[in-house]
Amino acid sequence: MTNHHTGLSEKEAAKRLAEYGENQLSGKKKTNPAALFFSQFKDLMILILAVATVISVLMGEGTEAITIIVIVLLNAVMGFIQEYRTEKTMEALKEMSAPTAHVLRNGEARRIPAKEVVPGDVVELSSGDRVPADGQVLECTAFSTDEALLTGESLPVSKQMGDRVLMGSTVSSGHCVAAVNGTGMNTEMGKIAGMLDDAEEERTPLQQRLAQLGKFVAAACVIICLSVGFIGFLQGEDFLNMLLTGVSLAVAAIPEGMPAIVTIVLALSVGRILKKGAIIRKLHAVETLGCAGVICTDKTGTVTENRMTVKRIYCGGKTYEVTGDGYRRQGSFYLDGKPVRPAAGDEAGRLLRCAVLCSTAEIRPAGETSYEASGNPTETALLVAAAKGGFLREALSKTYIKTDETPFDSRRKLMDVTVRAPGGRLFLVKGAPDILLQYCTSMSVGMGQRPLTPRDREDILLSLRDMGKNALRVIALAESSAPEKGLAGLTFLGLAGMIDPPRAEVEPAVRLCRKAGIKPVMITGDYSDTAAAIARQVGICRRGDGVLTGKEIDAMSDGQLAAACMKTAVYARVTPAHKLRIVKAYKAAGQIVAMTGDGANDAPAVKEADIGVAMNSGTDVTKEASSVVILDDNFATIVSAVEEGRIIYQNIRRFIRYLLTGNLGEVLSMLTSMLLGLPVALAPIQILMMNLLTDGLPAIALGMEPPAGDMMSHKPRPKNEGLFANGLMKNILFRGLFLGLATSGAYYAVWQMSGDLILSRSAGFLTLVLSQMVYIFECRGQGLHFKGNPYLLAAAGASVFLALASVYLPLAQPVFQTTAVTGVYLIPVCIGIFIGPLLAAVARRLLRLLRG
Repeated sequence: MTNHHTGLSEKEAAKRLAEYGENQLSGKKKTNPAALFFSQFKDLMILILAVATVISVLMGEGTEAITIIVIVLLNAVMGFIQEYRTEKTMEALKEMSAPTAHVLRNGEARRIPAKEVVPGDVVELSSGDRVPADGQVLECTAFSTDEALLTGESLPVSKQMGDRVLMGSTVSSGHCVAAVNGTGMNTEMGKIAGMLDDAEEERTPLQQRLAQLGKFVAAACVIICLSVGFIGFLQGEDFLNMLLTGVSLAVAAIPEGMPAIVTIVLALSVGRILKKGAIIRKLHAVETLGCAGVICTDKTGTVTENRMTVKRIYCGGKTYEVTGDGYRRQGSFYLDGKPVRPAAGDEAGRLLRCAVLCSTAEIRPAGETSYEASGNPTETALLVAAAKGGFLREALSKTYIKTDETPFDSRRKLMDVTVRAPGGRLFLVKGAPDILLQYCTSMSVGMGQRPLTPRDREDILLSLRDMGKNALRVIALAESSAPEKGLAGLTFLGLAGMIDPPRAEVEPAVRLCRKAGIKPVMITGDYSDTAAAIARQVGICRRGDGVLTGKEIDAMSDGQLAAACMKTAVYARVTPAHKLRIVKAYKAAGQIVAMTGDGANDAPAVKEADIGVAMNSGTDVTKEASSVVILDDNFATIVSAVEEGRIIYQNIRRFIRYLLTGNLGEVLSMLTSMLLGLPVALAPIQILMMNLLTDGLPAIALGMEPPAGDMMSHKPRPKNEGLFANGLMKNILFRGLFLGLATSGAYYAVWQMSGDLILSRSAGFLTLVLSQMVYIFECRGQGLHFKGNPYLLAAAGASVFLALASVYLPLAQPVFQTTAVTGVYLIPVCIGIFIGPLLAAVARRLLRLLRG
C-alpha cells in the first residue's frame, strides 16, 4: 500500500517501473530504418524492373542491368529519406510535448518525466497540468479537468474525492492529489491505442492506380515479346532469337525512371505542404487529399478559435454588444450601435467588477495585441471582456481583498467569493442563470438598484432565450452587501453571453470547398443549436441541410445513415463510436473521406478514414493513426492541402503521359524497323539513355508544374476513376504513334542514304529525343506552352544538351554507339522533329471535324 502523505520510496518506484514498464503508449514501435527502407520495394513497377534487370544480364547487357539497379536503389533511397525524415519530425514533436509529473517520493515533492510514473505513485495536479496517468482523486479543491481529447466532452468536468482522473486530460482549475492506478497501455487512452495495433492500412488511390499501371506495363511487355516472336517466326527467323529481341523491346517499353520520379515529385510536394502548415506522414497520402469528396471536421479549435469570447451583455434592462474575438485586446462595448465605456459604479461596470473578482482564472498581456490565459475558459472570457471595458484584476485587487471563496460545484452550479471593499464587504456570485435568478430580489439599474419585478424577470428570461437561440453560453452574475445572508436577497447584475467564435479563415475555406465540389461536415460533441449556429456562420450548414444528433444516429441502421449522410451538414452530441459510423457511412456512399481528430477517442475514426487528419494539439495516439498532421489546427490548412493534392495528381498524369508516349515511340520505331527487315532502330544503351536521363529530368520538372487553371473549380474525381481517364490513353497512343513514325522515318531515310547502322541509329535517336522535347511542352496542357515553369525549360535544355553531347562528343560516341549526324543526314531529323507535332495537330483537328 502507498502512504498517501509520503508516496512511494525510490526503491519501490524502481521495482514497479521494472514490473509495469514505462508509462508510455506502445501503439506503434519507433521507426525501424531497415524495415522502412525495404518497404520501398513492394511496388509492382519495382518488381517489373527487377525482372528487366535479370533479363538484361541474361542478354549480356551488363550496363543496362547496372543502370536499372541504380534507378531502383535511387527510388528506394528517396522514398526512405522522405518517410524517415517525416517520422523523425513526428518523434521530435512528441519529445517537445513530453510532459512531466509532480509526484511524492520518500515524502518529498519531485518533478519527474511522466514516463517514469508507476502504479501507486501519488501525483499532485494543478491548473494547466496534463494528467500523466489514470488515477483516483484522494483530495481536491475546486478541481475540474478538460477531458475533450479523451471523451469528447467540450466543457470542463468537475471532480470530487473518489472520482477518476484520466491520462491525457488537462487540469482546468483547482488542485488535486491523486493515486495512480493505471499507466501506459493499462489506461483508458492505452485501450484506444491498442485498438489501432491490428488495423490494416488500405492502399491509397494513387497506390492502387500505380499498381494498375504496373499491371498494364507487365501485360504490354508480354504482348510485345510474343508479338515480335510471332512476327519473326512468320518471316522465317529463329523463334528464340526473335523472342530475345522481343524481350529487349519489352525492356524498352518499361519506363525505368517512373517509380523514382513519382517518389521525387511526391517528396517535393510534401515540402510545399509543410510550408502551408501540414506534415504528410505517408508519402502517397499527398495525392489522396486531392480525391477528398467529404471533409469531416471537429468544431472546437478547427472551425472555431477554441477561445470562448463574450459577445453580448444584458444588464439594467439594456443589451450591450461586445466586439473582438478570442484573447485579442482590441474590442469595445456598444449600446444601440454607439460605443460606450462602462463606468465603475454603473450596471455594466458592477457586472464586470463581479466577473473579475469572482474568478480563479488569470490573463496576462502577450504582446501588444492579445492576452495569454490560464484557467477555466468561461472565466477567461469574462476576464478578457472586463479588460476591454477597462476593469483589470491588477487594479481591482488593490481595492478589493478576497477573504472567502466557495468554488464552482457541478451540483450547485454556482461560485461565490467574499471581498473586503472600501464601503464594507461584498458577496459576489456567478453561475447558471436559472439557478442564480431564484435568489435575486433586486436588480442593478444605473448607479443604484431597484426591486426585481415579475416584468423584469420576464425580460431577463427573454434575453436569456434570445442568447440561447444565437448559440451563446450564458452566465449570470449577482452581488450582495450582506455576505452573512449567503445567497438570500441577491442583486441581479446581468447576463454575459459567450461563444467560441469561428476562425476568420474558415468561411473562405468553406466557400472554396463548395466551389471544388467538396462537402464540408462538422462533427462535435457540443449541443446541436450551438453547432448549427457556428456551422451557419461559416457556411458549412446551409438552408435545407440536416443536423443529426448522437441519439438520432443510434436509432438508424447503417444503411439509413449512409442514405442520410449526404444531406447532413452537422452531427452534434456524438461519441467516438458515432464518428466511426459516420466515416463508414460516407465511404459506403462512395465518397473519399477526410476525417479530422485530436482526441485519443478520435483515433479509430481517423484510422478508418481514407485520409486521417490529426491536429498538432491532439494526442500522440491520433497522430500515429493519421496520414496528415495539421500544425496550426486550422480547417483552412486542410483545404490548402487538398488543393495541393489535386495539383500533384494533375502533374503525375502529365509526366505519365510524357513518359509512356516516349516509350511507345521507342517501341514502335524498333518494331517498324524489324517489320522492314532492318536492324532495330535504337541500341539498348540509347534506350536507357532516353528512359533515364533525357526523359527523367523533364518528367520531374513536369511534376513541379503550376496548376492549369483553378484546381478548386471542379468536383473531385470519382473514386474508381482510372489513371488513363478522360482520354489520356488515346492521347498517349495517338502521339506515341507519331513519335514512332517520325523516328522510324528518320532512321529509314538515313539508312537508305548511307547504309551505315550507327549513323542511322544516331539520326533516329536525335529525332526521338528532340521530338520528345517539343512534345513535353504539349503535355503541360492544350497546345504548346513555354512560359510559367522555368524548371521545365532548364530540364528540357539539359536533356537536349545531353542528347547532342552523346551524339557529337567523341568521348561519348563509343559509349552510346553513336556518330555525328551532319550535312544532308540532318534533313530527315529536322523533318521528323517538326512534322510529328504538325501532323498530330492536323489529325486532331480532322477528328474533331468528323465528330462534329
